Amino acid sequence: MEKHQVPYGSNWIEFELERKNVKNVNLNIKPDMRIMVSANEKVPLSFIYDFVKGKGAWITRQIGQFETVQPYMQSEREYVSGESFKYLGKQYRLKVQVTSGEESVKYFRGFIYLFVKNKDDHNRKSELMELWYLDKAKKTFGELVEKLYPLVKKYGLAEPTVEMRSMKARWGSAWIEANTISLNTELIKAPKFCIEYVILHELIHFIYNDHSEKFYNLLWTLMPDWEKRKEILDMEIVRDL
Repeated sequence: MEKHQVPYGSNWIEFELERKNVKNVNLNIKPDMRIMVSANEKVPLSFIYDFVKGKGAWITRQIGQFETVQPYMQSEREYVSGESFKYLGKQYRLKVQVTSGEESVKYFRGFIYLFVKNKDDHNRKSELMELWYLDKAKKTFGELVEKLYPLVKKYGLAEPTVEMRSMKARWGSAWIEANTISLNTELIKAPKFCIEYVILHELIHFIYNDHSEKFYNLLWTLMPDWEKRKEILDMEIVRDL
């Protein structure tokens, strides 16, 4: 990984460059506001500099948004009425209500309702929300794999099983020998079309277990707008993780 910087206005844009076998020059901003660029070895450094400078206005806007949400990201959840929670790309306000019956979580009409016996039991409220997210993730991920699997079935792939896990550095992984896709549980907070991108990405790894030109050519063919989906997904992680 190489570190570079280019002038933009009265400031400098610093970025990290990774040379790898990709078709296009790709630029992403990480939650910690690091700017990451990947490009093929054949792409001249001067072209990359011009590419980053051309993205200067967009980079400035995104960094500004990231700085705005950083304090919120670092704060702990209180699980009180009025707090905002994300589900499938949309924000829902939490309503905590005391119940004498079964403790549960439900959502409708723009709200997530958390029914608990003790409104002051933070650990129990956290546990209920986590279980609710896991249940929704299990159902949603399974449905989307079934939807996307026919796109790659003709390549002789058996439909993989899906497991969920908490991952800090990636959205998903393909375990070829186990015929299993691991998906980040936090994906349930992103829009469905972003989750579809991650799933298809991992499915294609069962055909090309790398990020070669063939891998990306197939991804472009099966999902022409994958870059836009990925860009939106990279923004989603900042807002709620």
